[in-house]
Amino acid sequence: MATVRLFAAAAEAAGCEQTSVDAVTVGDVKRRLVDAHGEELARVLRQCAVVVEGRRASDDDPVGDAVVDVLPPFAGG
Repeated sequence: MATVRLFAAAAEAAGCEQTSVDAVTVGDVKRRLVDAHGEELARVLRQCAVVVEGRRASDDDPVGDAVVDVLPPFAGG
C-alpha cells in the first residue's frame, strides 16, 4: 500500500495531508484519490506533479509500497 502525501491545494481539496492507497501505478493512485475525495481534487490533480520516492513520475510508473508526493504548482523566489 502506497503512502500518499498531499501538499497545499491538493491537501485542501482532499481534506487531509496524508492517506494510504492500494494501487499499482501512479494513475491508479490518482483514480483512487478522486474516488475517495471528489471532483475538486480531480481538478487540482490535473495541475500537480507526482513524485514517487523522490523522483518525478508519470501515470504508468509503479508505486507498490512507495511514498508518493502530490505537489501542486507553486511560486517562489
